[in-house]
Amino acid sequence: MLLYYITDRNSFAGTDAQQRSRLLVRIGEAARAGVDYIQLREKDLAARDLERLARDGIQIVRENSATAKLLINGRADVALASGADGVHLPAGELDASEVRALWMRASDRAPVIAVSAHTIEEVRAAADQGANFAVLAPIFEKAHTGVQGIGIDALRAACALTPPAESATEGFAILALGGVTLANAGYCLAAGAGGVAGIRLFQNGDVVETVRRLRELE
Repeated sequence: MLLYYITDRNSFAGTDAQQRSRLLVRIGEAARAGVDYIQLREKDLAARDLERLARDGIQIVRENSATAKLLINGRADVALASGADGVHLPAGELDASEVRALWMRASDRAPVIAVSAHTIEEVRAAADQGANFAVLAPIFEKAHTGVQGIGIDALRAACALTPPAESATEGFAILALGGVTLANAGYCLAAGAGGVAGIRLFQNGDVVETVRRLRELE
């Protein structure tokens, strides 16, 4: 099962500097706890500030885990410049195969490429384009926004396209995102998801306990 933490420093209290510091602490905690992937999703930052944050985040990830990887949301250029492990592509914007080809022209490190998806068709496109995994959302209604989820049946149908992978280097995986909690994550795995993703799931509370309880579902 893959665990995927999506960051949101603005949800932390305090000044900009305090939010940044608290985010880096949480990134380290998540990596140390056994989260597989951390997506730096600070979309409001300018490229230079995002690169600085990414460099600090990568250093912290590598100090705390031999296996966790850090991806940059939407900015392959920043991911390459900062030494990140890959990139997370928004739905319907960039072709994963083209991004991989561009990346390999600039680096000898193969990237991890994740793609956001909201429909079965977008999941199929991500798989066809050679993404490592798709993050399908929202599965459940998001209580804080009232956005209606697509439901477990849609997740099951998407997962039926391809067997779930044990890792992003062993085939194509589908991760469940959107209203996923400790109480309902098991339903996602039973539907065939290769893992779960979340912001609040990993950013709030005790991430060590969260990861422990999720691993018990495997």
